[in-house]
Amino acid sequence: MSFSGTFFNNIDPKGRLSIPAKMRGLLADVYGDEELVVTRRKDALVAYPTSEWTKIKARVDAMPNGDAKDLIYRNRISPAIDCGFDRQGRIAIPPSLRSLAMFEKEIVVVGMANKIELWSQARFNEQMQESEAQLETLKAELGDLGF
Repeated sequence: MSFSGTFFNNIDPKGRLSIPAKMRGLLADVYGDEELVVTRRKDALVAYPTSEWTKIKARVDAMPNGDAKDLIYRNRISPAIDCGFDRQGRIAIPPSLRSLAMFEKEIVVVGMANKIELWSQARFNEQMQESEAQLETLKAELGDLGF
């Protein structure tokens, strides 16, 4: 099983965001983890089970030293933060990451196989419009997949 579904939540002024119970259950049952590691991506945040993050970080650490490794560290590894859950199933996202993702109040939580994307509502809507336009160029592939 993997993370799936799109959920609309609010983030509170302290940066606490509820992760759906379905996703928390998968985190424990499939990955054996109790925390998520949250980091940035281009226009959103992405949360990984700790066990998945460990694999990703190991691959980056195995890269030769140089500009590419430094760039990935600076933009993906260094901003990452471990996020445990409170009794209400919420994680606390620090101001630095909230600012990068342009989080205000309305947040979209999207299950994406082995990770969870966290979007501001406005950026999510923009991304969905862009995605639909890109999918128009893949009609044959979508048909082959049964869509």
